[in-house]
Amino acid sequence: MEVGEQIKVFQEFIEKNYEPQLLESVRKGKEFLLLDFFELAKISPELAEELLENPEEILKAGELAINEFDLPKKIGKFYIRFHNLPESQKILINEIRSKHLNTFLWMEGVVRQKSNVRPHVITAKFECPSCGNILTVLQFEKKFREPSRCGCGRKGKFKELSKELIDGQGLVLEEATEDLDGGMQPKRMNVFLKNDLVSPITDKKTSPGSKIRVMGWVTEVPIDLKSGGKSTKFDLMIEANYIEPVEEDFGSTELTEEELKDIHDLSKDPKIYTKLIKSIAPSIFGYDKIKESLILQLVGGTKKERSDGTVTRGDMHILLIGDPGAGKSQLLKRLTVVAPKGRYVSGKGVSGAGLTASVVRDEFLGGWSLEAGALVLANKGFCMIDELDKMDKEDRAAMHEALEGQTVSISKANIQATLRAETTVLAAANPKFGRFDPYRTVAEQINLPPTLINRFDLIFPIKDLPDVKKDGRMADHILNLHRKPDDITVDIKTKLLKKYIAYARQKIKPALTDGALKEIKEYYIKMRSSGQSEESGIKSIPITARQLEALIRLAEASAKVRLSDKVTKKDAQRAIDLIDFCLSQVAKDMETGIIDIDRISSGIPAKERSKISVVREIIDVLEGEFGKVIPMENVVERAEEKGMKAIDVEDIIEKLRRSGDLFEPRPNFIQKLG
Repeated sequence: MEVGEQIKVFQEFIEKNYEPQLLESVRKGKEFLLLDFFELAKISPELAEELLENPEEILKAGELAINEFDLPKKIGKFYIRFHNLPESQKILINEIRSKHLNTFLWMEGVVRQKSNVRPHVITAKFECPSCGNILTVLQFEKKFREPSRCGCGRKGKFKELSKELIDGQGLVLEEATEDLDGGMQPKRMNVFLKNDLVSPITDKKTSPGSKIRVMGWVTEVPIDLKSGGKSTKFDLMIEANYIEPVEEDFGSTELTEEELKDIHDLSKDPKIYTKLIKSIAPSIFGYDKIKESLILQLVGGTKKERSDGTVTRGDMHILLIGDPGAGKSQLLKRLTVVAPKGRYVSGKGVSGAGLTASVVRDEFLGGWSLEAGALVLANKGFCMIDELDKMDKEDRAAMHEALEGQTVSISKANIQATLRAETTVLAAANPKFGRFDPYRTVAEQINLPPTLINRFDLIFPIKDLPDVKKDGRMADHILNLHRKPDDITVDIKTKLLKKYIAYARQKIKPALTDGALKEIKEYYIKMRSSGQSEESGIKSIPITARQLEALIRLAEASAKVRLSDKVTKKDAQRAIDLIDFCLSQVAKDMETGIIDIDRISSGIPAKERSKISVVREIIDVLEGEFGKVIPMENVVERAEEKGMKAIDVEDIIEKLRRSGDLFEPRPNFIQKLG
């Protein structure tokens, strides 16, 4: 097809299908027009075929066709962008070969790195000082080229008159793991964006962690050798024609009128909570309390930014600790499907840098660049961390700031940065010895540091205890699933559930009513005062301000589920029930029946703390009698007089020895340090 004919076909095509869009783009000052490939193929299959084989030439013809239109105002450079390319043009990054050079393709992947926007020279004009001739040099390579000689015979220095610049930006696109076969390593490819593709609106779509679809063609990039020549090997780069996001977070989910109607109808259903609980993980039997809390976690509380700069997070974190085979990992995997922008990581395959951020040498643009980890990539989304107890101690410590402060600070090489990590975390772990011991408290069996546990709003122990009725129902459920894998009836389909959650999270900002505030305050004060034990005089701390904030977040989430702008007394009661359920399972003292938050938040319950202070007092008194070195039997004897058991005293002395308060100068004698 001749160039004139190509321009004519483009003119007819745009006039027939896209003239209103073109006029609107010009009016708004946009520099591009987005066309549908299949629409072009209907009008001219020949031109569509040529576009796939030789995109650069055909797109230039399309741009020339735009200039033929009688537009309301003069436009400069105007670009044609194509989307909806055929499935046959989809390619995986690891399948790109030399035969694909300069053909129109599309691929999907996750943005791993992004460079700054920088101007690039495309053409430069020079004047010959001898004859005044104007020479234009196209700039295709990395190195800036000057003319080698003029028509008048002059070689050497020419005067630069002007150069045409375009905005350019580099991305590193990595294959999505779901597109790979087992054992394959995800490959990366550099993508070059220019002109309107680096506008602030597009910039938001291409932030690290976003999953995008890139339409463009593969070009070769010459490699310069250290000796000064060119290498026979070339690098590959994708020159993008159009970019569209594949995976949307809560903030950018678009809803149709019909979907909005379905969402509002569903919110008015009096059985909305029951329906959501049944639909959230239909293949997993039971766990209604956990499923209810997961729904509240999905919609989240309300983030509050105050005038003094302090921020209270709206995201709530949940920890599931349970016996093997209890379905924790299945719950996490299912939530990855339901939650927009959900990421799943597991145990030993996780490092601190992989969770937060790392500094890597940037091969594409030189220098150092930041590479975001899972918690940063899941910003405004969800991160599911399985096998939390199998992670290394140092790597777990990297999570502290991200869980409470919702930022990741990094200061390495020449990079000092604070990245946003407004991520909701759902974690799962096994008890200390693999399975729960029914004769010991749950708190003693959680093999995680108290500082990390403290940051979780809800902690659910999942015990797998034999129960004939329950086991029979579970067996029926699992066997039916295997016999009829698709025989799961749910009230709300996954697609609508995802949109419902996105809408509630995006649009609803409930305010606390007086009734809800009163209910939460009464519960908090009642719990705080219940820590006093009459007989022993021990003051345990049943609940702290952290649980109070968790109560508010849960109550707000409960209102969001109903798409209500007011947090009622009933919402507060639902939050109280969930917190109470967790505390009674995790923090209750078996002997006194009192809830003591110190069991999980500091690892030392109030009762034990009280015993430690008694032993310390005894040691201080005996130091006055015996001098610095005190016989152990005397300490045990005095403690027994105060009603303590000998075994408890020995345990406490051992703890004080390990913490560096005491040492043994000789067997069965103790001395205070310092």
